[in-house]
Amino acid sequence: MTDVVEAARFTTRVEADLARLYLQSEGVESILFDTEINYFYGGLFLPVRLMVLDEDVEIAQGLWAEKS
Repeated sequence: MTDVVEAARFTTRVEADLARLYLQSEGVESILFDTEINYFYGGLFLPVRLMVLDEDVEIAQGLWAEKS
């Protein structure tokens, strides 16, 4: 069974979207969680979470670490 797990956290949706688009360009599918709550509260209480399939989490984190 495949689960969706957190690969990274971001303080803004813009940062999270850039990460999602970068992963997509590298062939890793992802989705953002908590974007509306983050926007509503200005990122003070809840970060935007970048979620990937559990089998892709190491790849996603490695790609993002190289990019950062």
